[in-house]
Amino acid sequence: MMIDTHCHLCKEDYENVELIIKNMENNKMIAAGVNDATNQEVLELVKKYPTVYGAIGIHPTEVGMSDDASLERIENHLKDNKIVAIGEIGLDYHYGKKEKEKQIEFFKKQLDLARKYQKPVVIHSRDSIEDTYDIMKEYKDLKMILHCYSGSVEMAKRFLELDVYFGIGGVLTFKNSRVLKDVVYFLPLDHILLETDSPYLAPEPYRGSKNEPKNVLLVANMLAELKGISVEEVINITTKNAFSRFDLNKSL
Repeated sequence: MMIDTHCHLCKEDYENVELIIKNMENNKMIAAGVNDATNQEVLELVKKYPTVYGAIGIHPTEVGMSDDASLERIENHLKDNKIVAIGEIGLDYHYGKKEKEKQIEFFKKQLDLARKYQKPVVIHSRDSIEDTYDIMKEYKDLKMILHCYSGSVEMAKRFLELDVYFGIGGVLTFKNSRVLKDVVYFLPLDHILLETDSPYLAPEPYRGSKNEPKNVLLVANMLAELKGISVEEVINITTKNAFSRFDLNKSL
């Protein structure tokens, strides 16, 4: 069994979400919300499909359209059986540091919720790695996942000291992903999680097309090649990692 630990399954991204889920057969996936509307979609999906679990949160680029009521709606569902994490949360300075203070405020408030309810957190960091690290240091008691890790080996070493797990997706298969390949070669397999970030970042040979959770197998294949082990071993270990980091046994 494989687990895509981070995907987006919104109606605006797929004409037939049910088919996308069916394509994963008996494998599991964790669907992530990014704002009020997609969080609600996640809540509906986890109720309808046994193989879908959920993470709900306010993405850093969505904080301008969110308020404390958004955080209250998240908190109202943190005891739901199949909501296994708070996410996707974090910092994103890619288009400049617009709303930086509000991003940091929402990041910390959601980390506080995670601490209150003992939930793992799925963290987005884009062009903001130092600030992300400095904040995460304050919450090293939490189970943290860096989604779609794009930092250096040196930063990965620092995050490992916080017992952070690393979400690795389709970028690993890209020919120009030398830095990420170096990171994955360095990382211990017991701190790696498979993900797709569907519908984004489709792996080779589908790069540029719409991604979907079933392509997590292609990420596993590349990871096995880099580690010099079988894909079966990669799947077994990363699935075990996902069960541990997201406490999935509590949600079965």
